[in-house]
Amino acid sequence: MRPRTSLGFVVFAFIFGACASAPPVAPKAPVIAPNQKMSWILRLEDQRVLRVPAAAPIVVAPVPANQKKGRSLPPPPPVITPDLGVLVTDPEPRIRRRAALAVGRVALPEGAALLLPLLADTDAEVREMAAFALGLLADKTAVPVLTTALADADPRVRGRAAEALGLIGDAASAPAVGQMVATAIARGAIGSIAPDEEQWGKNPEADAVRLGLFALVRQKGYEPLAAAVQDPSGRVPGWWPVAYALQRAGDRRALPLLQQLARTPGRYTRAFAARGLGALKDTSSAPLLRSMLDPAAADPLVTASIVRALGQVGAAESVEALLAILTNPRADANVRLEALSALAALKSAAALPYVQALLTDEWPALRAAAVRAAGAIDPDGFLVLLSGLEPDEHWAVRDAVADVLAAIPDEPATDRLRAMLDDQDKRVLPSVIAGLTQRKAAGLDALLITQLTSADTGIRAAAATALGELRPARGAAALRDAYRAAESDSSSDVRDAVLTALAAYGAPEAVDTLKTALTARDWALRLKAAALLKRLDPSIEATEAIRPAPAPASTTYDSSDLVEPRVSPHAFLETAKGTIEIELSVLDAPQTTRNFITLARKGYFNGLQVHRVVPNFVIQTGDPRGDGSGGPGYSIRDELNERPYVRGTVGMALSGPDTGGSQFFITHSPQPHLDAKYTVFGHVVSGMEIVDRIQQLDVIQRVRIWDGKELK
Repeated sequence: MRPRTSLGFVVFAFIFGACASAPPVAPKAPVIAPNQKMSWILRLEDQRVLRVPAAAPIVVAPVPANQKKGRSLPPPPPVITPDLGVLVTDPEPRIRRRAALAVGRVALPEGAALLLPLLADTDAEVREMAAFALGLLADKTAVPVLTTALADADPRVRGRAAEALGLIGDAASAPAVGQMVATAIARGAIGSIAPDEEQWGKNPEADAVRLGLFALVRQKGYEPLAAAVQDPSGRVPGWWPVAYALQRAGDRRALPLLQQLARTPGRYTRAFAARGLGALKDTSSAPLLRSMLDPAAADPLVTASIVRALGQVGAAESVEALLAILTNPRADANVRLEALSALAALKSAAALPYVQALLTDEWPALRAAAVRAAGAIDPDGFLVLLSGLEPDEHWAVRDAVADVLAAIPDEPATDRLRAMLDDQDKRVLPSVIAGLTQRKAAGLDALLITQLTSADTGIRAAAATALGELRPARGAAALRDAYRAAESDSSSDVRDAVLTALAAYGAPEAVDTLKTALTARDWALRLKAAALLKRLDPSIEATEAIRPAPAPASTTYDSSDLVEPRVSPHAFLETAKGTIEIELSVLDAPQTTRNFITLARKGYFNGLQVHRVVPNFVIQTGDPRGDGSGGPGYSIRDELNERPYVRGTVGMALSGPDTGGSQFFITHSPQPHLDAKYTVFGHVVSGMEIVDRIQQLDVIQRVRIWDGKELK
């Protein structure tokens, strides 16, 4: 029998009778406060365990010889052991609901058995969360019960059951999901909804349709999707989730439906339709896409998607329209970048003079894009072009040069790459190493082994990755040495790259180091090691060996800020273009929010650049290196939740499961493919127009936090 669970402590309550001869009174089971239960839940999910190991049995001492006759010791006190299996049956629905989410986040297969009964819970919110958590587990044994839940009386449960089936990736249940969506649409669930409506919780029936559409994308169920959204005349609703689902389906049969949606008034709908037309690469869509540019000129969000699609479609007739955007100084800067990339994709010789003129632009991001475009359009002439230029002052432009040189077949390109190994900015060298590896340059083995001892973690990680691709004879031993040397690094980036590289050598070379990594101080590294071991040698038990996940000694799971927050803290991101105000989701992502607040109050984000901007997708910052690979020197656990990625959602950037730290992003528009994959921990409540104007390399001047009392 499984022990009743605890937070790792024993409650002693000895109750003695009034007289010596009376039998001892059994101690009453202690009453556990809801906040105490919440703290247990936080601890269990953060440590990625379903229960705390049972306490050691209490040994009852023998009765002393001189003890009075008839006196007996009271029964031992009850042992309270925190256990999610018990908490999901708690009398309070909010405890059951929160415990169900924790089971999903712990992500152990046996969690499914705890969640399945909750799909019959009397409380709809508990059933809803149980379905969502089963999706996080991605356990196929839950498919029959989730399919039944598609007919639940509550639309919120139906939607989450569909989402779970999508997260599981069960194609066989796609027709059932499609039927649920079709029935809701036929009943008028989205009949009067505005094309750009994205507010969650406003209309539960529409939410169920939305989740069902997104699930069909993940299930690759185009036929049920098309059947659900089309009326008898072949018309489809203009609501943006319909356009999103059809463009993500990647099915050529969606072409006429996407062309239909491209003519609707919704900005999200038109943008998603344009993306879908671009992905299908059908040149017949080019005239329609070009016709969409003028009405969208004042809306960079839509224009960026159209421009990107024109580059994908590949129609030479689009060059003129793209050049008009590129050469327009009043055009949105981020859209001009997209136009440059589209012209590069088209390999337009007519655009080359305009591209080359941008090699001296004052904005480094535009210069870097111009370098890549020039290399794509005229690879044969790139070396000649390069010989006439001084090395750019910004590392990102030189990094772009390395990327282009890697793809040029001429041997002189290898020589230019080798020369770049002396670049003074170490952020350039990972691209140089990757380029030389791609070209399989002579003498590379020795170079890579030498670079494994670099002081720069980015260089060491790049060298390890390259050794895993090339697998030279001496590489495995060098990688093992590099792993041991990197154990003192604050971050696990190098060790992560080394483990992946060693796994490429096979089990004999990798297993011992992978076993060592099962007890690493960084949980994300333990996860990586366990996954690699499962692939190389399934007989090695790693699932339990990596648990419990290590937590900082200062972690206080019973903090009132976590278990019972009184306010939603706000973060203020100050930039030269204005201030972005974010409401932090302390209930949905307590640990992520606390980590962000702690870093902000230390001044960690002050002065960092926005290192990534993808128009109509995200802006991303929080990297002290500025190249997308930096972090605070540790990782935090994912707190995947039900919040959707809509316009202004703030999410934690990842390089794999549970690898969050300091990098975060803000979405320009709905991005449902991120739902339940990246932790949502906030939403912009003021300043989205600032987010829209942010460009790559803009600086976060300062981040201040309001905690309900003061702003600092």
